[in-house]
Amino acid sequence: MDPNLFPPSGLTDLHPPHGALDDDPQALADQMADAIQVAARPQDVAVNMYEATGALVVVAPLPGVMAEDISIEVARDSIRIYAEARTLAPKAYLRHEWHYGPYERTVGLPEGFEGEASASFGNGQLALRIGRGGERSSPVIVQPS
Repeated sequence: MDPNLFPPSGLTDLHPPHGALDDDPQALADQMADAIQVAARPQDVAVNMYEATGALVVVAPLPGVMAEDISIEVARDSIRIYAEARTLAPKAYLRHEWHYGPYERTVGLPEGFEGEASASFGNGQLALRIGRGGERSSPVIVQPS
């Protein structure tokens, strides 16, 4: 299933009947616990991948995290992007369709891109650059600047 066409899993419609939460404190507590549980699970992050001169570039939106919260593992044939959420902000949502982090995604790499890897992060967007050529015998961890 193409994640560009369908929303990520774990989306929850928490729209109770009008006034239902006011009358039932336990329902409110249950709703908040459900929202925290959904927000604590890593969600898939969409990526764009393209070939630039001498390198492969992977771009991913990671709103709500800081550069130091991101870990990128670059293996010979794949990358794994992981970002921790700073804080979970429980709220009594009427509708909860998205949340900030944590994020996790593993993406296969085309052959021929085992060169030096570097990453930058700004305005909620991660950009990873992997050089063409080279040979990677073990995964490397890349921290964005």
